[in-house]
Amino acid sequence: MITLKGEHIYLRALEPEDLEFIHEIENNEDIWEISNTQTPYSKYLIKQYLENAHKDIFEVKQLRLVISSYTNEALGMIDLFDFDFKNSRAGIGVLVKDSINRKKGFGKEALQLLINYSFKHLNLHQLYCNISEDNQASIKLFTSQGFNEIGLKKDWIFTNGNFKNEYLFQLIKK
Repeated sequence: MITLKGEHIYLRALEPEDLEFIHEIENNEDIWEISNTQTPYSKYLIKQYLENAHKDIFEVKQLRLVISSYTNEALGMIDLFDFDFKNSRAGIGVLVKDSINRKKGFGKEALQLLINYSFKHLNLHQLYCNISEDNQASIKLFTSQGFNEIGLKKDWIFTNGNFKNEYLFQLIKK
């Protein structure tokens, strides 16, 4: 699908071979805060998830894609979640796994591709994302793609013994 192909990366469906890659991401405690995770995932559970990853977004209300280089290296993942067909909206999240691959434009290109796909093929009216107030890289990424800050959820995230605020950003199709 040409909509999911960019200049440097492409977005692809999950494959059984992604088991180790996803297991590493889901069990990386450094990102549990942004994924709202509190316990590790077993390979067994991830394998079951992969076996059902072929299901339609209209059925499971989410779409997870791998951000892949043209050398077929899995760089990260990008998700649509809380897909709401009736109200024509979905949440969106992006993660580039290794710090060595960050700040190279892969997340930005993936976000551009998924925005285009969401509006063109899924006929969504809007996308939203939730970003911790101290995640300046994500705030910069999403605002660079036209997302607007529309709210602040005070003391929303409890992490390391403290509460943090979380911003809500929104992109409405023009």
